[in-house]
Amino acid sequence: MIIDSRTMESAEEEVLLGEESEEENSELSDNELQEAFSKGLLKPGMNVLVNKPKTFVNNMEGLKQCLADFRKDLPWVERLDLTNLPAEDVLSKVEAKVPNVTNGNVTVDDDFQREMFFYRQAQATVLEALPLLNKHGIATKRPDDYFAEMAKSDQHMQKIRKKLISKQMILEKSEKAKKLREQRKFGKKVQIEVIQKRQKEKKAMMSAVKKYQKGMTDKLDFLEGDKMGKDKDSSQGSKKALNTKGSNAKRKYKDQRFGFGGKKSGKKWNTKESYNDVSSFRAKVAHAKGGKGGKKGKGGKQNKRPGKSVRKKMKGRS
Repeated sequence: MIIDSRTMESAEEEVLLGEESEEENSELSDNELQEAFSKGLLKPGMNVLVNKPKTFVNNMEGLKQCLADFRKDLPWVERLDLTNLPAEDVLSKVEAKVPNVTNGNVTVDDDFQREMFFYRQAQATVLEALPLLNKHGIATKRPDDYFAEMAKSDQHMQKIRKKLISKQMILEKSEKAKKLREQRKFGKKVQIEVIQKRQKEKKAMMSAVKKYQKGMTDKLDFLEGDKMGKDKDSSQGSKKALNTKGSNAKRKYKDQRFGFGGKKSGKKWNTKESYNDVSSFRAKVAHAKGGKGGKKGKGGKQNKRPGKSVRKKMKGRS
């Protein structure tokens, strides 16, 4: 079998071109892949995911170097770290109870026990750290004349105060607006109820009128109700007027209508005092002697009875 060298070279070129095309296809963008999928060029089985085995590297020297970088031989004053067990439970000793937590044996689900363990561990740390701090000359209490500078300036705090006030004002305005909206809704509701009530009364009145016209009833209740209402209003108005004028006005009205009270009959009867009182007696008038009045001898005419006005004057004089 004879193989031409030209054919071998052409085959090698095709293989190289195929590898380059595969690399180019692998670097296709998402848009090109979407276009190819829409045209139907991508089919299942063409792309297969291959899970490469993960290679684990145990670089002991590198880990040791990192640990040496972390570890620094500094004095305790610079580190201020302590590792200790929790303090003894004094209350359990006093009450003669067996402590539930010893040497870090804590029930994880018991929140109270866990928090008490943290508290006692912090207490043991404080008891151990305070002597060390005093030994190194580090103060643990603030002096009486210590003046701490504020972290934020007064101007900054004024800005914060203004901002808080503005927020409060905005909240108050929104609350007022909500109240007004509720009041308007309530007012509209009341207005609708009043209109519905009037419509209902009107409907009932019209039905009563129709029944009266057809002869089904012989009374109109709403007319009688109006009359009763008017009578009540008039009586209430007169009472109110009397009350406003006061007791004197009421007394005057009654005196004018019924008099001043007391016995009215027998006003003109004589009494013992009036019988014995003769101060108003006049002989000339009684016996008609002298003056214009009286008789003129024989055959003379007798004087007439005095007029009404004269009699009233005479009564007034007496």
